[in-house]
Order: sequence, then structure tokens, then C-alpha cells
Amino acid sequence: MGVADTGLSYSAFRGAEIREVTEALAALRITVFHDYPYLYDGSLAYEKQYLETYIQSENAFLFSVFDGENMVGATTCIPLAHETADVQEPFLQKGMDISRVFYFGESILLKNYRGLGLGNRFFEEREAHAASFPGVDTVCFCAVKRPADHPLKPADYQPLDAFWTRRGYVKAPDMVSYFEWKDRGEEVSTPKPMEYWFKKI
Repeated sequence: MGVADTGLSYSAFRGAEIREVTEALAALRITVFHDYPYLYDGSLAYEKQYLETYIQSENAFLFSVFDGENMVGATTCIPLAHETADVQEPFLQKGMDISRVFYFGESILLKNYRGLGLGNRFFEEREAHAASFPGVDTVCFCAVKRPADHPLKPADYQPLDAFWTRRGYVKAPDMVSYFEWKDRGEEVSTPKPMEYWFKKI
């Protein structure tokens, strides 16, 4: 069954429009990132604070998937120049012109809706949005790096590296950030290494 056969609907939101679906997007992030490899023990309060960065950027973009009234998938992007200082830091350290870069946030989908081609649609929508801005020539995202022997890694876990490579993304071997969140079972937040993937558009 392809995407066209599912009866799903799609909505795009920009900047302040994202506030309309903050609750749904926050709940979806908490649900999807609860699983490996993020193992995120999230809170609605933190999510609303995180999403405020996107709401405040008139050029931020959210593409979302609905099954009826329920948001079941979503993906976001934002000009890197509008991101928070901790996100910008590794780019500035490399001497990169952040005005030329769009940063891709989450790409999340409930399990029952995977395998329909929506992952490709998410990248297509974000890349098209980024390419609509003069001077933007690079898109990127980061992904958490977990040890190969992590005790909560499912036996059937398949990393997305091959998918990202097919989409034309290349991992930066010398660029890592550390973002903090509380893992399931942790009492406090701890820093997690995040690896970056880039593509020229």
C-alpha cells in the first residue's frame, strides 16, 4: 500500500502557525522519541519550550501527517541562523556561514504508518522549503550515536544511515554536538553525542 492509498491527509505550517498544533506535535515527539535510539523521557513543558524556537521563526516549516484528526507524523526545518546558540555552536566553530544552512529538526512517524514512503516525503518537503530561500545551499540534520552494545537496543533495530545516504546525505566525520535529555530510567539529564549529516541543494 502506498501513501496515496492510505486516506491520510497532510498539512503544512510556517512560523507562528505551528502554535496551532503544538500540543499534538509535542505529544508525538514524546511518543516516538521514547523508543530506541533516543530513549527520551520527555515532558510537555520542555516540548513547548523547544517548539517555541520554531514558532518564533517566520521561516520555520512543519509538514505533518494526519489520520483523521490525529497527527501521526511530522517533520520540521528552520534556518540555522534562527536556531539556538547551542545548535549553532559547532557550525560557527567550523567557520561555516550559518545563513546558508537550513537545519532539519525531527522526522517522526508512529510505527503503524512506517513503510509507506513518508520518510522520503518528509525529506522532499523540507528540501523544497529550504531551497525556496535565496542563498541557502546546504541542509543538515543530526542524529544520536549510541554504543553498539547498548542494553536497550532492540534485536531487530535497523539504523537509518543507508536511507540517509540514498537521499544524498553525507556524515561529517569530525563534527559532533552534545545535547542533553533524560533517558528512560535515568534520574537526571545526561549529554548525548549527536552526529551531523549534510547535503548540498
